[in-house]
Amino acid sequence: MQVDLLVQNASQLLTVAAQGPQAGARMGELSMVPDGAVAISRGRIVKVGPTREVRRDVRARRVLNASGRVVLPGFVDPHTHLIFAGSRVGEFEMRVSGASYLDIMAAGGGIMNTVRAVREASEDQLLSQSRPRSDDMLSHGTTTAEVKTGYGLSTQDELKCLEVIRCLDATHPLDLVPTFLGAHAVPEEYAGRGDAYVDLITSEMLPLVAQSGQALFCDVFCDQGAFTLEQSRRVLLAARAHGLGLKIHADEFASLGAARMAAELGAVSADHLVRTPRDEMHALAEGGTIAVLLPGTPFGLAEQHFAAAQEWLAAGAVVALATDLNPGTCYCGSMPFMMALACRYMGLTPAQAVVAGTLNAAYAVGRGERIGSIEPGKDGDLVMLATDDYRDLAYRFGTNLVSTVVKAGKVVVERDA
Repeated sequence: MQVDLLVQNASQLLTVAAQGPQAGARMGELSMVPDGAVAISRGRIVKVGPTREVRRDVRARRVLNASGRVVLPGFVDPHTHLIFAGSRVGEFEMRVSGASYLDIMAAGGGIMNTVRAVREASEDQLLSQSRPRSDDMLSHGTTTAEVKTGYGLSTQDELKCLEVIRCLDATHPLDLVPTFLGAHAVPEEYAGRGDAYVDLITSEMLPLVAQSGQALFCDVFCDQGAFTLEQSRRVLLAARAHGLGLKIHADEFASLGAARMAAELGAVSADHLVRTPRDEMHALAEGGTIAVLLPGTPFGLAEQHFAAAQEWLAAGAVVALATDLNPGTCYCGSMPFMMALACRYMGLTPAQAVVAGTLNAAYAVGRGERIGSIEPGKDGDLVMLATDDYRDLAYRFGTNLVSTVVKAGKVVVERDA
């Protein structure tokens, strides 16, 4: 069989092959192939197995010799705020001097600082500022990422951000999954009139977003200082009526019942989940909503309380990891660093962290049948590490072990690591 690319001689080929996402106690099955190989043709994986067997059956136009290195699926980042303008480094200085995130928001900072910058920026300016961040994510092994709007907070500017996501997706190797997050915060012009702003989202923004066809999901920030449970329900019900998949920011600062609501409404994922009560953990798991945990956010806020990953697994949940890349609380697009944090502060094992950042994360963006594992028929998205032991991803933090990235069968990153 003639193929376009053969990756061979991987010391550890982590296929993460499974029937659906991995949940609860069974999460962490890597299906490792020693001295493994992967053959890719026309962007899709066609054969996986020991190098000797795969080489016997294929002829390749290009061969990548892993030379004893680890090969695993491309990382999937299921929660990012990649599209933004400006910097909030001043708020970082305030935070390390003692101000809390909610203090900064109450003083007119936080999300609204970025909203002002995004509203002033053109599409071209947003695109040029977002592209280097995309490059950085790709260089750290992320091959697919969910991207939210939410820094426009007006109909015109939210649609502008969706157009930027579309243009970036069309011109960059990183695959982007667009999410509408008009309910990220109540903008200044609606201060004290949150219900009226929700009216704008449901009656004007959502119909136009759905008409544009540029968003696959709708998200809402349901938490203390953001949107109430009832306001969030209104947004999500309207989004579902327009055919959008549902996501929710829940329980980052306080539990309002958002996790239970996510399960009731059939949300694909609920994200953050730092302060979710145990009974709602079980409700979310039983409802099939994926728990997306974001260790970079409490780390970025210098907080001591992280989501309890092992409690989520004990409840039978599907757990995924994401960066929450954003300008205010986690300016970091490295999935390996999130895995390192998750092992230290959330109690995941290195194997569980790999599954959470690949297979389970793929299901959290609705693409589990296409990406997230190395199996025949799936997209040829691979990462090669400059190590012979996958556990180094979590062990050796602060350095980039990604040496090669393959996207849809094409080598898009090659570097000495």
